[in-house]
Amino acid sequence: MKYLLLVHHDEDAFRAMRETIRKEMLEESVQLTHQLHNKGQYLSASPLHPASTAVLVRVREGKPLVTDGPFVETREQLAGYFLINAKDFDEAIGIALRVPGARIGTVEVRPLIEVSGLPTEEC
Repeated sequence: MKYLLLVHHDEDAFRAMRETIRKEMLEESVQLTHQLHNKGQYLSASPLHPASTAVLVRVREGKPLVTDGPFVETREQLAGYFLINAKDFDEAIGIALRVPGARIGTVEVRPLIEVSGLPTEEC
């Protein structure tokens, strides 16, 4: 089953960390992706640019509304993701515990709903 691990943390606190620590965390994340790949569990992963670079897209009554950045008041922002295969929820949680971002923020574990008819890499 596929799971999305959403990594959230405080962007300001992360930027305030020493650059060497940020680089070590990134390298640890890369190593984790290789470990998952070797077990056939890796599908995709990536850090995200800061929330200030985001736009929100809505359609209301048929009219598009595009606004800058997130307007949700929160201490943590979405910082990146891992898309993985895991045999069950417990295994997905075990992988989430290994994500470096879990030490400074939160990793949300969400199962994906499989929808037939979507394009695949083979298409």
